[in-house]
Amino acid sequence: MGTKIFELISKKDIEISELNNKIIVVDASLYLYQFLATIRQADGSLLTDSKGQVTSHLVGLFARTTSLMEQGLKLAFCFDGKPPALKSRERERRKDIKIKAQTEYEVAKKREDIELMKKYAARTSKITPEMMQESKDLLTALGLPVIQSPSEGEAQAAYMVKNKDAYAVSTNDADSLLFGAPKLIKNLSISQKKKIHGKSAYSSAKPQLIELESVLKELSINQDQLITLAILVGTDYNYGGIKGIGHKTALKLVKEYKSDFKTLFEKIEWDKFYNFSWKEIFDTIKNMPVEKKYELKWDLPNIKKIKEILCERHDFAEANIDNKLAKIKSKSQQGLNKFF
Repeated sequence: MGTKIFELISKKDIEISELNNKIIVVDASLYLYQFLATIRQADGSLLTDSKGQVTSHLVGLFARTTSLMEQGLKLAFCFDGKPPALKSRERERRKDIKIKAQTEYEVAKKREDIELMKKYAARTSKITPEMMQESKDLLTALGLPVIQSPSEGEAQAAYMVKNKDAYAVSTNDADSLLFGAPKLIKNLSISQKKKIHGKSAYSSAKPQLIELESVLKELSINQDQLITLAILVGTDYNYGGIKGIGHKTALKLVKEYKSDFKTLFEKIEWDKFYNFSWKEIFDTIKNMPVEKKYELKWDLPNIKKIKEILCERHDFAEANIDNKLAKIKSKSQQGLNKFF
């Protein structure tokens, strides 16, 4: 879910065409959760093949990835590794939400309330190890780099952009800004629409570019203050933040106390809300482990492997796959010639 600081941040609408030939590092887990939450049947159930295996994640991943490849984007995907110890509370909270949503779904199912079934079903989304591995296999077959992060995928992606090996991170969370990503792109999809949270409806959403340097300048704070601001309003490591402190008050506080974070957290009585130090969160964000020996290499799509995964294992229509692959074939070749 990430931290809720986007309300403070200016965003620039961009066109997909502006990203042609640029390397974009994708927060893979975010994509997969999006697909599992939105690509469902009318009653909220996931798409499956003839053997009952879930295919929603593969449908979304193949469609969006190939569409972006058609536009000339050079995509690389970062996957989450072991979550930080501090995230265990948030993981338990999300687990409880899923259990409650499953209960509500069963009630709605008995009542044959299709709208509520779809609403609650979307909240039960879970990425299994099998889904994760198959997603990696599909991306590799498409000729795209897959990077396994030792911990948070967004931190890995941010590191790669900071290292100037990529142009921007593609994610809808602000976390990558906390990890120091110089550029972030929200709403990166061809459809240019996004699901409205908690509803079975969509709103228009153009891709948006956010630049960290501009954010810090506009807010008149530094990177450490941005992290502190996020902790005040809540992160994945302290969901909900400090009661009564919204993003505007948080910004005012970090400006008032400047770098004296110890006094700031004493002032807001942090210990009344949490039984662990704010500094644990700060240090976790600042020192998130990343893989430094990664390789960014693009290949032509392996058509045989793609069809094996999608058509042979999961009953995808071969004609549809051929149609998509034909569209990206020339683009892939052009991209390889340009970059290598």
